[in-house]
Amino acid sequence: VAVAFVALGLIASGTYVVNDLLDRERDRLHPTKKHRPFASGALTPQFGWAFGPALVVIGFGVAWAFLPAMFVGALGVYLATTLAYSFKLKSVVLVDVCVLAALYALRVLAGGAATGIPVSEWLLAFSLFFFLGLALLKRYAELRILEKEVDARDNGRGYTVEDAAMLRAIGPASGFMAVLVFALYVTSPDVAVLYARPDLLWLAAPLLAYWTMRMWMLAHRGDLPDEPVAYALRDPASYAVVALTAGVLLLASVPVS
Repeated sequence: VAVAFVALGLIASGTYVVNDLLDRERDRLHPTKKHRPFASGALTPQFGWAFGPALVVIGFGVAWAFLPAMFVGALGVYLATTLAYSFKLKSVVLVDVCVLAALYALRVLAGGAATGIPVSEWLLAFSLFFFLGLALLKRYAELRILEKEVDARDNGRGYTVEDAAMLRAIGPASGFMAVLVFALYVTSPDVAVLYARPDLLWLAAPLLAYWTMRMWMLAHRGDLPDEPVAYALRDPASYAVVALTAGVLLLASVPVS
């Protein structure tokens, strides 16, 4: 798992470098992205075009040396899809968020390939809806930031500020679909094999719903930056939800004495 984490992290970082290089001109006009290293001029494009591919090569080298061929294949699909996103798909409305969700789900599948642990249909379905909700939240937060800019009309991803209302409608719906998948999982026969007290898992559903509603409320108020995941990593409420959810899973795993 640790080696797979490093390999995937290297390749993902390399593709992010390429993406930032391609976006640097537009990022210079953005209220927050203008501080990124290539947009601000802190790093040169020549450095980026050498550094990004180098990270990808090292990542594949690590994966090839220590991990199963299935994982290396998953990394190849991830790299190809990410590059297609960076060069073209990120500007195609709605296709971009679907691709982002698929890339996040692909990381889950890659983890299964690295460890030999099968990824259940429940986890995959939950991940797809959850990550789609995150991708839509990211786009909506970007548009809310642009609404405050007098001369800004789009975010460079094919969306305009007029699309914010539509994203606000379909984004939370995707997040709640993930909660619904979790609820269906709790009622399935599969859960009884893994948990001693599966009924306690119901306590996690409102926690997931609360987190989804809170993030969208913050975005609606314009208080969420355009990187929701980065915000969540600094958000005490998100850590509280994770801790409480972990506690629910632990309690559900403990047999009744």
